[in-house]
Amino acid sequence: MSELKQGVSRRVTLGAALAAPFLGGVARAQGRGPVVGVSWSNFQEERWKTDEAAIQAALREGGGSYLSADAQSSPAKQLTDVESLLARGAKALIILAQDAAAIRPAVQKAIDEGVPVVAYDRLIEMPEVFYLTFDNVEVGRMMARSVLAQKPEGNYAFIKGSSADPNADFLFRGSMEVLKPHMDSGRIRNVGEAYTDGWLPANAQRNMEQMLTRNNNRIDAVVAANDGTAGGAIAALAAQGLAGSVPVSGQDADRAALNRIAQGTQTVTIWKDSRDLGKNAAEIALRLAGGARLAQVPGAVQWNEGPQKRAMTARFLTPLPITRDNLGLIIEANWAPRAAVCQGVPAGRVQACN
Repeated sequence: MSELKQGVSRRVTLGAALAAPFLGGVARAQGRGPVVGVSWSNFQEERWKTDEAAIQAALREGGGSYLSADAQSSPAKQLTDVESLLARGAKALIILAQDAAAIRPAVQKAIDEGVPVVAYDRLIEMPEVFYLTFDNVEVGRMMARSVLAQKPEGNYAFIKGSSADPNADFLFRGSMEVLKPHMDSGRIRNVGEAYTDGWLPANAQRNMEQMLTRNNNRIDAVVAANDGTAGGAIAALAAQGLAGSVPVSGQDADRAALNRIAQGTQTVTIWKDSRDLGKNAAEIALRLAGGARLAQVPGAVQWNEGPQKRAMTARFLTPLPITRDNLGLIIEANWAPRAAVCQGVPAGRVQACN
């Protein structure tokens, strides 16, 4: 518990440092150090703006400059975005890939030009790329454990992430590690699984609706890959009067998801403090731009568990499950204000909202 409190204290300090306003997708001359170009897949999800603020703050601290582009969920646009960032003088790249395969030509161009690349939170399986993320297999395990604790038997549905994102399979693999023994014994049945194109909540809702129809609404638990897909799944459940009676997982600790947890319609979100992720990404990019080799990055490990089993250099950060029981940690860490987490929650129902 003391280590957890230390971590929360560190997050509170970092959160205060990131309170200053910021602008997405704007080049900002922050120092005389190297320009770091950041290619975002999209800004539709709440969390990326938090990541951006952390990257900008760390670049300011390290004397670097920030340059960014928003691919708006288009793999084709992201290719040209990366080329544009290189043309505008980026000496290191941080890439949140919309499509891990489609982005490879642009990454290869950067590598050929001697520009180091950090694959941000989503795998780009090329040995010359540094992979920075949370332990996504463990995230999948955490989601499954939390749902399993609520529903140790019954019909399970799986709302997976985008098929173009290797993280979707890492998450599913982790969940299956936890649930397979229960499936083998017959206590749990997999009654539907589907990828969610683009991680879009609307697609998740449609997938969930189809699974409910196929199973005559007899679904007892939902393992959803993130908070956006969880929101889509819960909307489908709500239309059938099932929201709150069916446990649903998620990840990212979006404010809407935290409120759903307080309200009782979502069971768990996995908090991957993107302020830590952004800070690490900026520091690694500056280090690599300064000439360090991938293996010289502090905390780097050798890893080859991607789909192609390529030898990668990576760093993995540790996630934390958030349920009703520890919602107060999120508020204490300045991740989300109490008013947002507890909106509409009756007095006395949730300790964190008292």
